[in-house]
Amino acid sequence: MSESREWLVQWLRDAHAMEEQAETMLSGQLSRIENYPELSNRIRNHLEETKEQAARLKACLDGLDEGSSMLKDVGGKLTAMAQSISGVFAGDEVMKGSLASYTFEHMEIASYTILIAAAEAAGETEIVRVCQQNLREEEAMAAWLKDNLPQVTQKFLIRAEAESESAKR
Repeated sequence: MSESREWLVQWLRDAHAMEEQAETMLSGQLSRIENYPELSNRIRNHLEETKEQAARLKACLDGLDEGSSMLKDVGGKLTAMAQSISGVFAGDEVMKGSLASYTFEHMEIASYTILIAAAEAAGETEIVRVCQQNLREEEAMAAWLKDNLPQVTQKFLIRAEAESESAKR
């Protein structure tokens, strides 16, 4: 196996683990968001996209006769679970979750940008196509968050001023 292909496989495994982590993180957020319906709906939609992204990456790895990394997948899920649990105790959980989501989307964007270049170099056109599709979905989520964070923040602050426990979620 060429060095370039080995890196492509490793990075595909990393991306698959990243999507597994995202699924756990998004599921945790979604289970606790009660008073932000627009955010909840967008997270629900992106959660479905995330599951599809992980499945597409798995198919890419299978197509290369490689598998995902169980260790990386479990590590990502555990990290997301710890992150999710820690948010329960924050008085501004919805804001911390939004910040984490926006940051995570940009990490995914960078990952898919790298994967596209690596797949192009390896002549793996199907992997390029899959990563471009995943990239478009991540960019759309990041753009939605950027456009909607001001409104989520305002809603949070109004609820917090009313000393409402509902601001948190």
